[in-house]
Amino acid sequence: MTESFRDEKREQAKEKPRGPVSPTDSRRGVREPGTVAPEAEEIDIEEFLAKVDRESDYRRLRGGAALVISVIAIAFSLFQLYTAFFGLFDAMIQRAIHLSFGLVLIFLLYPLNRRSDRRKIQWWDVIFALLGAITPLYLVVFYQQLVNRAGLMTGTDLVIGVLGTLLVLEAARRVVGWPMLTVVLLFLGYVFAGPYLPGMFAHRGASVETLVQHLFFTTEGIFGIPLGVSATFIFLFILFGAFLEKTGIGKFFIDLANAAAGWAAGGPAKVAVISSALEGTVSGSSVANTVGSGSFTIPLMKSLGYRPEFAAAVEAAASTGGQLMPPIMGAAAFLMAEFLKIPYVEVAKAAAIPAILYFLGIWIEVHFEAKKLGLRGLKREELPNLRKVFTEKGHLFLPLAAIIYLLVEGFTPMKAALYAILLSIVASLLRQSTRIGFKDIIAALEQGARATLGVVAATATAGIIVGVVTLTGLGLKLASNLVDLAGGNLLLTLFFTMITSLILGMGVPTTANYVITSTIAAPALIMLGIPRLGAHLFAFYFGIIADVTPPVALAAYAGSGIAKSNPMQTGIQASKLAIAAFLIPYIFVLSPSLLLINATWGGVIHIAATATLGMIGVGTGVVGYLTARLTWYERVMLFAGGLLLIDPGLATDLIGAVLLSAAYLLQRTRTGRGQ
Repeated sequence: MTESFRDEKREQAKEKPRGPVSPTDSRRGVREPGTVAPEAEEIDIEEFLAKVDRESDYRRLRGGAALVISVIAIAFSLFQLYTAFFGLFDAMIQRAIHLSFGLVLIFLLYPLNRRSDRRKIQWWDVIFALLGAITPLYLVVFYQQLVNRAGLMTGTDLVIGVLGTLLVLEAARRVVGWPMLTVVLLFLGYVFAGPYLPGMFAHRGASVETLVQHLFFTTEGIFGIPLGVSATFIFLFILFGAFLEKTGIGKFFIDLANAAAGWAAGGPAKVAVISSALEGTVSGSSVANTVGSGSFTIPLMKSLGYRPEFAAAVEAAASTGGQLMPPIMGAAAFLMAEFLKIPYVEVAKAAAIPAILYFLGIWIEVHFEAKKLGLRGLKREELPNLRKVFTEKGHLFLPLAAIIYLLVEGFTPMKAALYAILLSIVASLLRQSTRIGFKDIIAALEQGARATLGVVAATATAGIIVGVVTLTGLGLKLASNLVDLAGGNLLLTLFFTMITSLILGMGVPTTANYVITSTIAAPALIMLGIPRLGAHLFAFYFGIIADVTPPVALAAYAGSGIAKSNPMQTGIQASKLAIAAFLIPYIFVLSPSLLLINATWGGVIHIAATATLGMIGVGTGVVGYLTARLTWYERVMLFAGGLLLIDPGLATDLIGAVLLSAAYLLQRTRTGRGQ
């Protein structure tokens, strides 16, 4: 999520939200009309984000230090825009300058540890920042000499390479945290332990010089594809989000969701689902989305009658889905396109139906939970008017529509994002309420750069993992071992891949998680005949869903902090709400037509219709309510029938439809007899 979006959410959270209008019910905690849950007024969004989201735990500077940060960040954005307009430099130069900017800002903004003063920059961080600027730029200044030496390193090269690698690791520790650093150190240790390992994991090892040469002076390591994608596509898409949020699109999404669903059963929960899906089109941070929207949707859900754990889980599950929702998915989706050498639009197209099914699954569970508890929505007079919302701010959809059109027409993601940035400025001028001026443009340039720092650190560090894999051949060895462990059984291989992704996701950002699983686990699936896109999306999904999967469910725990609920129970509830994310990857691997691979329009309509019915079956089976509370066997029938309907195929669809119909008739008969 862009920094501007977080700022807007903080401002909105300071305002008094619209109060719920349902009658008072002390057993359910519903409050009188016009009141709000006290949590909405007590939470300091900025302070809370710093606690739950490491990327938000940066220094709050004033005066000259803040000005220096602003100038560097704006220069960073202008450099990226310049190369997008006039053409990229050679890959190594482009990525080195990108990393140089990133390291400088990281060391100036992120303190050494949590005990450090957030109000000033320490002298040692200035030294770190200077070294962070110099080491990547060494490759730019001496680029031709390095090329001419063709891999022959000097003593100076070695010092720069070691220092630069250590600075990347330290930057990752500050922004991303110890879990990722631990994973990278294990990979680095494997390089030197190779000659002493038994069996298939043994390799001849490498000297420090060879490792440094590979990691820092080639495009196989730190300056590899992950950082390359950050230096081109990802930066511009994040910058696009920063400009778009300056127009007030965050509030537009909330108003639109309120107008569309605030009046329905369990209205605020449905608002959370819709707004998070919309926000997911321009952002990709599960935790920041949860805290931003949840600061007012969670208290409203609680006051309407939802249990605190359920309210927090709804927001966490919906916000996590933002990385799955085209047209702008999480950063790892851009990496996927590069790894697979396919246009990004192909990745977005393949992810469309699974993403819709994910949010539909949450919506269905929210709806039937509200029906089961007898919860009502908000009064229409307290909600925004849908026509008025569209009239005043509907034009803000234009840049999003444009980016979809440009991607479909074959423009590169970089060019599509560039033109969308320009269009977002033009579109904002159509209404006084959304108009952005020069100061807003400057602020967007700064905030866009700051919002990329976590991605810069994660992708540069992930490059080290890729470098170790290519240097040692570890990827093929692990893939072969994974297949052998599963005995060549596809379902077991899928299960082991899922567990690997979930474990890595407990502390490693989605970008790095995907890099690891795509180089280790995805090849195992490809070896068993799974299409490459399906194999990579499988790893991608489970890397993302780790944000709501206990025991380290960061998005769920962030929502729990707002709802003041039990964190573990919130994580379990969020996992139930996100059930689609655990099921759909298995289905699209077994039936690639769900990813629109070799699918016709008629087939797409058929898949969408049956999958929708399937999600109703799965959702009602999980909640335990359809038209009345379900018996255990009715829940089993609905859940099984739903799974069969989601799986494309005539036989499975027929059996699934029969099971759903039978469960419905059984319940109607049972409830009709007054049982």
